[in-house]
Amino acid sequence: MKATELLKPANAEEAASLDKIDLKRLPQHVAVIMDGNGRWAQRRHLPRIAGHRAGVKAAREIIETCARLKLSYLTLYAFSLENWRRPQAEVDFLMRLLREYLKRELPSIHKNNIRLLVIGRSEQLPEAVRKDIEQGMRMTARNTGMKLVVALNYGGRAELVDAFNAMLEQVRSNGLSAFQADEQTVSEHLYTAGLPDPDLLIRTSGEMRVSNFLLWQIAYAEIYVTETLWPDFSCARLLEALVDFQKRERRYGGLNASQAPATSSKSAKRSRWTGRG
Repeated sequence: MKATELLKPANAEEAASLDKIDLKRLPQHVAVIMDGNGRWAQRRHLPRIAGHRAGVKAAREIIETCARLKLSYLTLYAFSLENWRRPQAEVDFLMRLLREYLKRELPSIHKNNIRLLVIGRSEQLPEAVRKDIEQGMRMTARNTGMKLVVALNYGGRAELVDAFNAMLEQVRSNGLSAFQADEQTVSEHLYTAGLPDPDLLIRTSGEMRVSNFLLWQIAYAEIYVTETLWPDFSCARLLEALVDFQKRERRYGGLNASQAPATSSKSAKRSRWTGRG
């Protein structure tokens, strides 16, 4: 099967990229740091909230494209622990925008057999937001298509702290005196337990940093940085990233790709509603 059979190109640029896509070599899990909403608005002399609204439209296009290409997992970095430092008015708007997005897009997400998952310290989010998230995850819980993982109130270091504390609590409650953690044990206590590690990490806006995102999980991820600001990150830009990914040889520190390390996909399944049960 060709990529053009799954996704109809909207223009010549998309068609050219689709012709280069090998469906057998697509990444299983793509993670995205969606950055640049504020700068997008600033360059157009618009308020920052206009950038966030434009960013939601970009997210919709990328989710739809990944689902049509039958990617298994897409993780979007939507709101970090550090984002609380922004002006209160902007934070309040982002929470309203999230609720608005869920109410408007969930029927389409459900119809397209996409399952919604959330990772992060969701218990710290406003109650109304938590209820909307719970409803969305219940609605899509039995869907078997792409898993859309939204990182909300998320921080990579916080995730590791929570994982270590969960392991310590397990040791205390079970009275273990000779407990020794290994990589598998840590993976089983992360918010992403049961999910494979990302194969491809995309960062928009040209910033050369990972911004405290999936610090454990991206150990072997291919990183793709584009100068494109998130609101301008279209289907064509995503296809460019996928084509670039397929040109790379993944060695995992060895001599060939067959020596890939085990990932958290083999971890025991656990709740990732809040990351803390």
